[in-house]
Amino acid sequence: EGMALPQRILFPPEKICMDWQQRQRPGAGLCNLGNTCYINVILQCLTYTPPLANYLLSRDHSQSCDQQGFCMMCIMEEHVRKVLCSSASVIWPRAVVRDLKFIGEEFEPDMAGDAYEFLRCALEAMQRACLSASTDIDISSQTTTIIHQIFGGFLKTRVTCLRCQAVSDSYKAFLHVLLDIKAPSSLTTALEDFVTSKKLKGKYCLKCSKCEKKVTASNRVTVHHVPKVFTVCLERAADHTGKKISKIVEYPEYLDLRPYMSDTAGEPLLYSLYALVVHSGDTCLDGHFFCYTKASNGLWYKMDDESVDNCGIHTVLRQQAYLLFYAR
Repeated sequence: EGMALPQRILFPPEKICMDWQQRQRPGAGLCNLGNTCYINVILQCLTYTPPLANYLLSRDHSQSCDQQGFCMMCIMEEHVRKVLCSSASVIWPRAVVRDLKFIGEEFEPDMAGDAYEFLRCALEAMQRACLSASTDIDISSQTTTIIHQIFGGFLKTRVTCLRCQAVSDSYKAFLHVLLDIKAPSSLTTALEDFVTSKKLKGKYCLKCSKCEKKVTASNRVTVHHVPKVFTVCLERAADHTGKKISKIVEYPEYLDLRPYMSDTAGEPLLYSLYALVVHSGDTCLDGHFFCYTKASNGLWYKMDDESVDNCGIHTVLRQQAYLLFYAR
């Protein structure tokens, strides 16, 4: 509806398995190679993303990959296999740190970084790896890779002219959503704010194609197509100085995305929390990252670099969360 259909399906969605194909205790902790806690938390959250882990453990990618040099999918495949299948209690994520510059130009091996930025760049690097063998692919087909089939959804932006009521819709693919938490005290109120109409006036006025002049308009963003894995960043940077919003924002174990859809009628779209990242520290420019993940045995673990410790859901739901990962 209003979106171009892909000319090719690069990965068939029916091949994605949302449940763990093998159940076991959690894998290894990750060695901190200086200032790499921001990398470790994202590697752990991706490792415990069931559809991604299932795919990487199948070695489907590396068997057909002919990319020379750096390939993020091959690196992740090797990493996930090491963490989940070796008997080691601690793994050195050397390959990721060695190729950091290829993942994101802003990262330096001996400098602290931001977990959300690393997640963004890691997903983009995996997406590039999935597209490396294909040339001249239309934009819509690019959203049919295994990465987009797992993490990707579509947002719809509807702009309505408040003078003549003309409506214009546009669509944008997303792999993660950034939410403002300055006012909201819960994930659900932050999502309600996200999908509430905003007025565009003054310097934000848009030119209406019908009125043929700049007019006051309303702008509403909704989730048009849900991803299999819904990834959220709660924006904790108060401003550009690194000041941090340290309040607790409540988030549920089970989340229904239906109220935030373009079409709110229909069955609930239920998601279950399976991982989250916490930033501890007074400002966004320093501090430490650790995470909580649900292993394939159904139990929760706190993962703090080398240490992996069992914990309960009550502990998990009481954190000052920064990133939240929900699976359909």
